[in-house]
Amino acid sequence: MPPFAARAMGVVEHLTPGCFAFVMATGIVAIASHVHDVPVAAAALGAINWAGYLLLLALTLTRLLVYRHTMTRDFADHLRGPGFFTTIAGTSVLGAQTLLIEKSEPIAVGLWGLTVALWLAIMYGFLVAIAVTSRKPSIERGINGGWLIMVVATQSVAVLGGALGLQLANLNILQFLCLIMFLVGGLLYIMIITLIFYRIDFFAVDPEDFGPLYWIDMGGAAISVLAGSTLLLRTGEWPLLQAYQPFLRGATLFFWSAASFWIPFLIGMTIWRYAIRRDRFRYQAGLWGMVFPLGMYSVATYNLARAEGLPFLAPLSLAFLYIALAAWLLVFVMLAAIAVVPAAATRDLPPVRSHRKQNL
Repeated sequence: MPPFAARAMGVVEHLTPGCFAFVMATGIVAIASHVHDVPVAAAALGAINWAGYLLLLALTLTRLLVYRHTMTRDFADHLRGPGFFTTIAGTSVLGAQTLLIEKSEPIAVGLWGLTVALWLAIMYGFLVAIAVTSRKPSIERGINGGWLIMVVATQSVAVLGGALGLQLANLNILQFLCLIMFLVGGLLYIMIITLIFYRIDFFAVDPEDFGPLYWIDMGGAAISVLAGSTLLLRTGEWPLLQAYQPFLRGATLFFWSAASFWIPFLIGMTIWRYAIRRDRFRYQAGLWGMVFPLGMYSVATYNLARAEGLPFLAPLSLAFLYIALAAWLLVFVMLAAIAVVPAAATRDLPPVRSHRKQNL
């Protein structure tokens, strides 16, 4: 096999399950740019995101066909398995981007249908796989912030369905499904964040244990805000939601409070790892799991301000847009550097250890 082909197949074999976090991050920053009237950034990021999604989809399908055993092993792994939920969330974010920026409703509807199908397959496939496996890690070694991508994936179904709204035929089913997915996402967030809080506060945390994926502690709550506020904005058109409006308002504000609560803690822990403990800051796929929550917090706060009539939140939303843009650019440059000099980028990386300190 030619060296280039061998290298390409190596990339496919070891493709990280959470690779679609790139699509999630790029898409949400594009949407944040769009709602804040930064059209050049929105259009550029949108184009990059479509190219990235199609490439990652091709690589993932190739891996499924050629390296099915390796992919199946990853799927049943407590740390790597949750990465597959980025496929769901990435598809949904791309659908929202397509609807808002590219203005293509038929493609957005198709992506929403694909999102629902992926959610059913990956959610229940993963839950069954980890339930029946005989090799189960402890809480200390088996959970991190990446588990909250399950929440992101679930709420993304409600977000895109709510954004499509009147473009779908049977609104009663759509209204009910979006409401149920919002509630299921809330249930998953409360269950998983409790375990994560327990793991962080009652077990030792090394610098490399606290990875960028823990920013999804905030991101999972932020997308719940976006889902709830999207449904609130639909209550005038969707009769089924009107009876639940008081609950939706309270739950949405609860999730925004939770997302805001996590931000100072996550900043502090990031400073602790990279500035105080002087751990090396280098590219890893999980960094997109840090960019995504920043962009999501911007869009979620913007939507909450619209739904609840809170204009004083607009500057906060705009500030997080620019923070997210800067973070996206930094991580993208780091990724490009690895693509140009792959050997230098990976020379100092330690070997991956089972059930510990793995990236999605």
